[in-house]
Amino acid sequence: MAQDKNDLSKLPMMALKDIPQPNEDAKKITALVKTGGRVTGYQLSDGRVMDKDEAVQLARQGGIQGVGISARNGNEYLKSLPDGSENNNLGNLPSISQ
Repeated sequence: MAQDKNDLSKLPMMALKDIPQPNEDAKKITALVKTGGRVTGYQLSDGRVMDKDEAVQLARQGGIQGVGISARNGNEYLKSLPDGSENNNLGNLPSISQ
């Protein structure tokens, strides 16, 4: 039965399409950019704001830490890596509008 529990604990990581390795100077996401209640981009720890596609590309290049890449209906987006802490989940970050 312990095996089943271990398998279930891996589900969040398995839902990710890609888990890029962050560079030493990788930035953190500090806020979500929302338009009409939907996430359309991200603000990084260096103050840059970028749309979802730009952020996915930067994450792939190792420029954003703590995220994996997921996809829904053919659209890629960033998702927090599960680490047992709710505080750093993207959904718990403040939102800004542009």
